[in-house]
Amino acid sequence: MTDAGRVGRRSIHIIAIGGTGVAPLACLLKQEGYQVRGSDGPLYPPMSDLLDRAGIRPFAGFDPRHLQPRPDLVIVGNAVPRSNPEVAELERLGWPKMSMPEALGSFFLTGRDPVVVAGTHGKTTTTAMAAWVYSQCGMDPGYLVGGLPRDLPESFAKGSGRRFLIEGDEYNAAYFDRGAKFLHYRPQTVILTGVEHDHVDLYPDPESFLAAFRALVALLPEDGLLIADGDAAHVRELAASAGCPVMFYGLGSENAVRPLAVPETTPDGTRFRVADGALGEVEIVIGVPGLHNVRNALAVWVLARRDRLPPEGVRAALASFRGVHRRLERVGEAAGVTVIDDFAHHPTEIEATLAALRQRFPKRRLVAVFEPRSLTSGRSFLAPDYLRAFARADVVHLAPIFHAGRLPHEERLDRGALIARLAERGVAAAAWDTLEALRDGVLAALAPGDVVVTMSSGSFDGMPRRLAEALAKPTLEDPVGEKHG
Repeated sequence: MTDAGRVGRRSIHIIAIGGTGVAPLACLLKQEGYQVRGSDGPLYPPMSDLLDRAGIRPFAGFDPRHLQPRPDLVIVGNAVPRSNPEVAELERLGWPKMSMPEALGSFFLTGRDPVVVAGTHGKTTTTAMAAWVYSQCGMDPGYLVGGLPRDLPESFAKGSGRRFLIEGDEYNAAYFDRGAKFLHYRPQTVILTGVEHDHVDLYPDPESFLAAFRALVALLPEDGLLIADGDAAHVRELAASAGCPVMFYGLGSENAVRPLAVPETTPDGTRFRVADGALGEVEIVIGVPGLHNVRNALAVWVLARRDRLPPEGVRAALASFRGVHRRLERVGEAAGVTVIDDFAHHPTEIEATLAALRQRFPKRRLVAVFEPRSLTSGRSFLAPDYLRAFARADVVHLAPIFHAGRLPHEERLDRGALIARLAERGVAAAAWDTLEALRDGVLAALAPGDVVVTMSSGSFDGMPRRLAEALAKPTLEDPVGEKHG
């Protein structure tokens, strides 16, 4: 297809405009002067607010009439099936279409040096951290983050600098392009944070999953750079196929960039020292907790130093970085209970989140409330990993499996068995059949001093907010009201 940026298409319709990657793209296109409209199901903050600030008012629902008047281009979100009524009409008419990642590449990445942050874990935070560092150091980067950074004005910017920082998702681009989104991002540099089998609906076995990342690494030019977490599973295997320099970072001694001693953790953050070829030993302080964020900061340090950003500016930016919404986000505090929300949905992420909360709240009871939301997270093969991850909590509450109806019984996570295994390890646990019962059960069991963390890759029906509001407004009928007076 001819490069969209050169042919000057002016009117764009976006099907499923509210996605975490699609909505920022829509805003970027609007800033560039394109006439942008779109449609989606019910939208909620933060993406509804993002579009509203850009002056984009999506159609509610999907209807072939939304395609009129005829746009110059239709962009289709990756969750949209071929059976969607707007897609069916688009196919009948044969009008030009693009996936979200194809459009991002065509409109915004030509002539830039993209940095693609890929991997199963940590993409959003690492991309946001890099965008903050480059912005604070005066580099005016372009960026697109699949979440809402606390420090940046928005989750997107065109920028005028040579770098464009992108969260590289391995999920498919669109119904007409089953390849990974990140294959459209023209990487000059890749940060690879770790690779664990995920998205079983798209990648049925580990090898198919690894193949997608192998294809990404193959896109790097000879003068590019692969910045890879040398401690993570499969990463060194993937790095061996790179046709460009590779820089390994991590906590282990075999990595070129690593902490020179055990990082010093406090409730307010983490302090560690690294060796820098030009500067000698350098102390880095980050204000976000958890060893996973030490890894994220190491990756960004390697990238920034490769681009010769001023070390003091990089250090200052890392120290002031406050993270991303829905990543260890404090939602509220009432009746002596702190409510935290997090996006964790894979066992490795859950374990990292709980470890970080142990660091931040070392003497308080930790209550984990988890929704198996994705098609992968509700599967039985993850049970041993969930057992390891949730062992870091004091209490665990399991929500219903969101996609239970789409999973064969033998492939479905046995929540009862998981509860029994957790009890053997001294972790009190319960599984609930409805979200209402979950809410009431969690509230009834909370006590002053508790830290409760909700974890889901979806909206969780507003569970963190609902818990915080109930704690703040106890009633005589509410068991929390009785407990906390």
